[in-house]
Amino acid sequence: MEQTYYTVDDVMKILGIKPSKAYGVIRACNKELDMKGYMTIKGKVSKKYFEERFYGICSSKEGA
Repeated sequence: MEQTYYTVDDVMKILGIKPSKAYGVIRACNKELDMKGYMTIKGKVSKKYFEERFYGICSSKEGA
């Protein structure tokens, strides 16, 4: 089964950043999700939410 989240190593590779910054990115995303009422896992971030926040990727296909 495919993972639905990114780990610190994944975020480091995607953004080209160091571990401390990657943890900060994950914490910030998870804080936003917490404020919206979603459950989160420390040290992991939802792939869907991460991609929406960083790249503006939307899961619905507009005009397709």
